[in-house]
Amino acid sequence: MPIDNDIALRPRFKIKLNTDNQSVLRDFEALKTTQSNFIVTRLDNHVFIKFPKEKQHFWSPQLHLEIDEIDENSSLLHGLFGPNPTVWTMFMFFHFIVAGLFIAFGIWAYTNSSLDKSYAMQVSFMLLMIIIWISLYFAGSIGKASSKDEMRALNDFMNSVIENAKAP
Repeated sequence: MPIDNDIALRPRFKIKLNTDNQSVLRDFEALKTTQSNFIVTRLDNHVFIKFPKEKQHFWSPQLHLEIDEIDENSSLLHGLFGPNPTVWTMFMFFHFIVAGLFIAFGIWAYTNSSLDKSYAMQVSFMLLMIIIWISLYFAGSIGKASSKDEMRALNDFMNSVIENAKAP
């Protein structure tokens, strides 16, 4: 599973498993109490794996797994690496505000242009919004890059559970 994708801030993957989804879900459920390196939470066919509070920092990733049944002998695992949902929501809010301001300044610039007034200030603010958006993107990329080792640890943990599920 490649984690090095430079475009996606929240890498996704799929894995076809040759075992039923309930046994894999039970294996993850059993690890809640038998290990302390990760916090494993299960809700229906969703599994959330994250680091304990004392090991977390602002950019700490978590792994969301959805394990769907294909038939009684196989299942499909959908995985999503991402930051804490609060951090992701904050970033999306900032992106929404920047996009909204960009559109508002564009409308204001168009109105001033139609009225034959100066619109240099509005265009300058639009350029500033572009710079802020690029800065937000690079901040997210830096956060992702600083968490690659943690993403690999989450991925290795998931793979160890899946390998145990495949073993007879």
